[in-house]
Amino acid sequence: MTIITILLGLAGLGVVVFFHELGHFLAARAVGVEVEEFSLGWGPQLFGFTRGKTHYRVSVLPIGGYCKMKGEDSYRQAIDQHLDEFPREPGSYFGAHPLKRILIALAGPAFNVILAFAIYVAIAGIGYTMQSWPNRVVLASDYNGAPSPADAAGIQTGDRILSVGGTDIRGYSDIQERFALSAGDTLELVLERNGAVITTQVTPVLDKETGAGRVGLYPWIEPVVRSTEGSAALSALEPGDRVSAIDGRPVAHVMDLELYLDSAQPQKPVITYVRNGQSLETSIMLSYSKGAPGLGVQWLYESTRVTSDGILDALGDGLRETGATIAATYRGLASLFQGVDVLKAVSGPARITWTVGQVATESLSSEAGGMYVTASFLALLSIGLFAMNLLPIPLLDGGWIVLFVLEFIRGKAAKVKTVLRYQTIGFVAVAGLFLLTTVADILFFSGR
Repeated sequence: MTIITILLGLAGLGVVVFFHELGHFLAARAVGVEVEEFSLGWGPQLFGFTRGKTHYRVSVLPIGGYCKMKGEDSYRQAIDQHLDEFPREPGSYFGAHPLKRILIALAGPAFNVILAFAIYVAIAGIGYTMQSWPNRVVLASDYNGAPSPADAAGIQTGDRILSVGGTDIRGYSDIQERFALSAGDTLELVLERNGAVITTQVTPVLDKETGAGRVGLYPWIEPVVRSTEGSAALSALEPGDRVSAIDGRPVAHVMDLELYLDSAQPQKPVITYVRNGQSLETSIMLSYSKGAPGLGVQWLYESTRVTSDGILDALGDGLRETGATIAATYRGLASLFQGVDVLKAVSGPARITWTVGQVATESLSSEAGGMYVTASFLALLSIGLFAMNLLPIPLLDGGWIVLFVLEFIRGKAAKVKTVLRYQTIGFVAVAGLFLLTTVADILFFSGR
């Protein structure tokens, strides 16, 4: 399964990178810059053909592709010949007007946004099944005793959150998303408590380990069995059973159960459960996941069908989701300068590839046909590539755009030595980032 995960991850990452390079290719062709080679994938060529002045090829490694424009590497010629300026042959990249080069550099990231938008529109139009815990919540302070923003807002265990910041809530996953993207923002909450509607405000705090906002809530998960497949509970519990007590202690929700298992560490607790209106008891040998004890039970969640009302509604949903993802991505980048544990908050190529493959693998085996999850993750990854490439760092598209804008304003290009110094800074920055993300990946895969 590991090989399948890696292959799916490479394929997913390749799609995102390929669209980025396709943007550069189409923009270059549109403004008259010759493209010498355009490849689907990297490495040795499998097969290819030449049409016009461009050689099209399919390469061995399916990890994106590249677009090689005429004169794109002319800085090497400038260095070898000790030139003050880059050679500017007709039809070459550096021979084009700076505005045309800006357009080419922008096109790659722009195509990543277009890809994400198309994915979100398709998801909204086709529809998907949302699986989530309900919008009912449990206060974390009930168990750890630490006051949280949820306590300050007056939220109580058992409340249902109807809306956050004016956005209607469909399930607990919506609550998580809204709070995670709103660290430091004051949000209006609409709650339902014992049939009464209450309005209050909450300000999520920044979690220094994840970079996400949190308020101190858990989902209220009804202890109703969905599946016991492959667990010690298989012979004792059935789908639909509701756990009502453990070793004589009442269980209102799954947090009650987990807290008792963590604190008491019983080897074979007595489970009281209700089946068809009848109260029964059984003893279950605990199973362990990452050192934490559990019954080996999957709990029943809510499934909601989500779809747009027509193509215009789907386009609107896609546009809103794309805008929200871009905003969230830049907020995430900004959080790296707010004391976040960078080694836990950033991911390198290895971890990104693994995550894409893991999401795709789980989606293929999902009961709900969760390709929606894979598509959403690829859209998120595509937006991430857009955001990173537009940072004004030399070697990235954003760094070249800075140089080309200055050239347009000044009316003349920067000297070769100036560009080389600028690129050296970029190389050091990118190398440092690569080293940091590699360390983060090693810590992730080693479980640390």
